[in-house]
Amino acid sequence: MTYESNSQAQQTDSQATDPYAEIRPYNDDEVAEVIARLANDPELLDALTQYRLPRLRRYAPRLARGIASLAIRREMRGVNSVRDFQMRLASYMHRMIRSTTDAFEVEGLDRLDPDTAYLFIGNHRDIALDPAFVNYALYQAGRNTVRIAIGDNLLQKPYVTDLMRLNKSFIVPRSARGKRAMLAAFQALSSYIRHSIIGDNHSIWLAQREGRAKDGIDRADTAIVKMLTMARRQADKTADFGEAIEELRMVPISISYEYDPCDLQKARELHAMHTEGRYQKVEFEDIRSIVAGITGNKGRIKLSFGSPLDRIFDTPDAVAAEIDRQVLGGYHLFPSHMLALEATGLAPDLLDLSEVTDVDRARFSARLAEIPTHLHDWWLAQYANPVLNRAGRLTEER
Repeated sequence: MTYESNSQAQQTDSQATDPYAEIRPYNDDEVAEVIARLANDPELLDALTQYRLPRLRRYAPRLARGIASLAIRREMRGVNSVRDFQMRLASYMHRMIRSTTDAFEVEGLDRLDPDTAYLFIGNHRDIALDPAFVNYALYQAGRNTVRIAIGDNLLQKPYVTDLMRLNKSFIVPRSARGKRAMLAAFQALSSYIRHSIIGDNHSIWLAQREGRAKDGIDRADTAIVKMLTMARRQADKTADFGEAIEELRMVPISISYEYDPCDLQKARELHAMHTEGRYQKVEFEDIRSIVAGITGNKGRIKLSFGSPLDRIFDTPDAVAAEIDRQVLGGYHLFPSHMLALEATGLAPDLLDLSEVTDVDRARFSARLAEIPTHLHDWWLAQYANPVLNRAGRLTEER
């Protein structure tokens, strides 16, 4: 038997005992091995030294890598489980909230049973921070954190995959080629999500559509709703659609940022799509967006938890409409949204400037002044569209 067939046989055995091994988060008994791997990963070490030890990396790269490796081992000392890893992250999260936000408010969580798993599905503005804020709210309330759906397009390096899966992320297939491959991948994904909610009683976070809503328009995708019910239909061909929705205990959530640290990059992308019909990401652009989101100033943030969907929703369209209703209903409009709407000149009857202070106006004007003139419309749209969307005043073309 060749090396390749041995490897294939081992993979088949692994999948037989653990059908989700390729997509699920890491288990506690895998943590030590993953951390050891990260501490010796040359690409991770180079990435760290580029940011933290740039001069030493230039003149003594091996020494710089050795110092970075030692720093990882020191930071991860005593981390023997996924919970241990997330507790380390909690301290960084607390520091990030203190230094880059003005306030973080949570509502609706107290209406949900702390011992019940839910499928949290909601709007998506920031690659890493949306689920991170959900986790922080759960952590503060003494509840278990969620397993996080993350697209495989973000996992461009093995060390990124390791870090994400250590943080309870599971992999959403976006790169599979061909209808059969995509169908099989989505069936496995649907099965894993159902298993997590019903079998493990472990909550999930999932975006309501693929990718971030770069234009500020939050709208659920019925294709995701259909994917979520695939596993129930596989298990029971006679299953009622409403029952498949109810068993997942789907809870819409809405996160609102006063300011988006990635708003300029999003404006560039929207402009390119409009003027050239395409936008080509540069290498590791998503990783840089994650860093920008974490380190950039976000103003105030509000996270709203909705109510679980039940069996009365008997079609994917009805489910998507209810997700939209709860997400938009829970979305908080900050002064930045109203000032952007004012600047566009659209829908003056929707303007409510009663909570806008001189400080808010000065801050908004200062941020807008930093945006290139040709991108103003695309920058403003990100903040004005949530107001228009809540009022049902969006049009397909700007």
